[in-house]
Amino acid sequence: MNQVKTFLLMIVLTIILVALGGIIGGTSGAQIAFVIALAMNFISYWFCDKIVLAMYGARQVSETEAPQLYRIVASLSQKASVPMPRVYMIESDSPNAFATGRDPAHGVVAVTTGIMRILNREELEGVLAHEMSHIKHRDILIQSVAAAIAGAITMIGSWARFGAIFSGGSSDDERGNIFTMIIFSIFAAVAATLIQLAISRSREYLADDGGALLAGNPLFLANALKKLNAGVAVHPMNDANPSTAPLFIVNPFSAKGLLSLFSTHPPIEERIKRLEDMAYRR
Repeated sequence: MNQVKTFLLMIVLTIILVALGGIIGGTSGAQIAFVIALAMNFISYWFCDKIVLAMYGARQVSETEAPQLYRIVASLSQKASVPMPRVYMIESDSPNAFATGRDPAHGVVAVTTGIMRILNREELEGVLAHEMSHIKHRDILIQSVAAAIAGAITMIGSWARFGAIFSGGSSDDERGNIFTMIIFSIFAAVAATLIQLAISRSREYLADDGGALLAGNPLFLANALKKLNAGVAVHPMNDANPSTAPLFIVNPFSAKGLLSLFSTHPPIEERIKRLEDMAYRR
């Protein structure tokens, strides 16, 4: 179901992009902006692992340095039939983890020192299985494409508003068209952001499901999420870059009320409930 939802949301993003280009007055501007956005995200896609690892000062660890962590990742990679990812450690009290890399052959799993302190072996296995599921299903690619389309929409909308504000309008019809363009460009940018975040949340549900199956027990991840939720509340990752939030297994930021609309992750209570229901149905 979440795979279908992701596909439909990608279609809606594309429709918004085409509609915005049409209302501006043609497709040439939309095509140029789309090419620029694709180029930016192409660079980000190819170098995403290096960028985010450097951003958090992550260091690669060997089996000698982190034997339990390394062996769990090696075992899960064999079960998932994907190449062994590189394993990294981040010095942070905030308990979290993420996967990155442009494809399974270049996969990376990174964990914080905080997560290593609070999780037992089974819970850590549940978290790493979740991240391995992201790598196996090429979620970095899917989210990069979504970001490219959403970025193009935002960029074109900004250009449209800038041009409309400074072009004025000599007649009521022209002023009406300018007003319509401004309103639609704002709507398109907000809608694109919400859809992009919805795609991210759908991929999290899929990674939860895949990780639960890979680990062999959904409660491993469910129990880990409970600890991570409490741990992030005590030790939030205040220095985290908002653009990297979708990578982490739990949102490093607080999102309550209306702000939850802009959350990159599903409600953690719902994720835990789904995993527990999966365990009881076995």
